[in-house]
Formats: sequence, C-alpha cells, structure tokens
Amino acid sequence: MKMTHLTCFSCGCEAELTGVFRSTTCPACDADMRVCKNCRFYDTSASKSCREPVSEPVHDKERANFCDFFRPAPPKGDGGGEVRSEADEARAKLEALFKK
Repeated sequence: MKMTHLTCFSCGCEAELTGVFRSTTCPACDADMRVCKNCRFYDTSASKSCREPVSEPVHDKERANFCDFFRPAPPKGDGGGEVRSEADEARAKLEALFKK
C-alpha cells in the first residue's frame, strides 16, 4: 500500500499515512488532516484560497471537508516532484509567453 507523507498544518508533525480520508487525524495533535491547509492547492493569494477552480468555497480551512481537488501537500522542504495542476501549467505558459 502506498504511504502518504503529510505535515500537519496545526502542530507541524510529519505523519506517514496509508491514506488521507475525511476521518484521518494527526497522530500527534488529533487535528483533521484532510483540510485545505494540508492541500497542495491551498494558496491564500488565490481566489477562495485555492489554486483549483472550486465552485463551492470551503469556509473553514482547518476542518475536514469533501473537496474533490484535495491532494496532500508535499512535505516541508521537499521542492522536488510536485505535481502541477492544469491551471498551474496554463498559468506558467501564459507567464512565459508575456515575459519581457
């Protein structure tokens, strides 16, 4: 079974999980793990704090939710191997096109 490495947004604990489900909690502080703040698409500078085109915004970014776009954020300090969304790819192409 594939293991998922995730850093808890609340306490910073680096957990190794067999999956991140709505009921998954941090082994150290019991905070919900399937939350916006643990997602690779969470971005406070983006609309609705998400880099994905969400139709229904999640109001509490620290509570478990049913978002279909959730992808575990890479561990802190891990700059390699990040999966980019289609929106990220399109944005990068546009920035390259209009770069001076």
